[in-house]
Amino acid sequence: MLARTGVNLQIDPVHARAICDEIGDRLSGLLRRQISDDLPPRLRYLMEELAEADHEAAPSIVPSLHELTIPLGPAVSMSDRGRDTK
Repeated sequence: MLARTGVNLQIDPVHARAICDEIGDRLSGLLRRQISDDLPPRLRYLMEELAEADHEAAPSIVPSLHELTIPLGPAVSMSDRGRDTK
C-alpha cells in the first residue's frame, strides 16, 4: 500500500512497540473468545497460565556485576612481589 503511493512512513520504536502490543492484545482477546469452549480443560488452564505469565516481569538473564567479579585473594603490592616469602 505504501509503495504504490510513494509515502515513506517512519515509526519510532516506542510507537511501533505500542502498535504491536495493541494488535497482540486485540488478537488475543478475539482468539480467546473463539477457542475457549473448544479446548480441553487442561490445555485451557495452561493457556491461561501462559497469558498470566505474559503480564509478569521476566527475570533478567544478564549476570550482576557481583556475579561477574572473581575474588583474587589477598591483595599483593608491587613491592611485595620481589621479596622472598620463605
